[in-house]
Amino acid sequence: MNSSYLRGPAGAPAKIREAFQCDASNQWSELGVDVGAANAFADAGDLRLSNSGEQSALDLSEIERAVVSLLEKGERPVSLGGDHSVTYPVVRAFASRYPDLAIIHFDAHPDLYDEFAGSRVSHACPFARIMENRLAKRLIQVGIRTLNRHQGEQAEKFGVEIIPMSALPAYERLKIRGPVYVSFDMDVLDPAFAPGISHHEPGGMSVREAIAHLHAIEGTLVGADIVEYNPERDIAGMTASVAAKILKEILGMMIADTKATRSPCPE
Repeated sequence: MNSSYLRGPAGAPAKIREAFQCDASNQWSELGVDVGAANAFADAGDLRLSNSGEQSALDLSEIERAVVSLLEKGERPVSLGGDHSVTYPVVRAFASRYPDLAIIHFDAHPDLYDEFAGSRVSHACPFARIMENRLAKRLIQVGIRTLNRHQGEQAEKFGVEIIPMSALPAYERLKIRGPVYVSFDMDVLDPAFAPGISHHEPGGMSVREAIAHLHAIEGTLVGADIVEYNPERDIAGMTASVAAKILKEILGMMIADTKATRSPCPE
């Protein structure tokens, strides 16, 4: 209900799971990790959300509560959206545990509006909320190609590090230390690779470019989300397969991280 254009992303988690478990591919990541091995990760299941405008605040609070619960168990949650508004409560849960958190945000859009269409919790606003509340030490945005004046001013105000699509590849800028949270909006990809999104923005990343930039991250990946897949616009499950591929690579990175002491847990 926090989408500004089309509805549909609420149906994404089930479709991503279906594609992830499909026998059309195996569950080995490109880093050589068997993500499908026994106890490699646990599935925490779906949250019961109202998905209504009237209950939006309660839904966001429930997302935060659920993520806090996983973090208290020492897990590293990978959350499947949903529109991008879910990132704000997820990161809010991370903030007290990781005061030096750096966010690497893959997206066509900066999502830095102070408010959009009268809403301050729109999917166009999560990173404004995150940065004004100092929930992250750094915000690095990759693949941006829709920066307008207002969001440019917001980026300057909050010290956001924007890597526009035209500046890629940018592997060196992702080699940062400390805890890292990845927020992956499916529309960072060119619509040719991911047609199942609400906001088609041509000129985006290929799947190969996205994976290469994910693998360039050197900090400790403590959490992630994959958002804005809209099954209502998908073609033959193409975007579901891509989202499942991104999920597999993120899980593979987490499992391969020998610094971690617990397994990641998709929500």
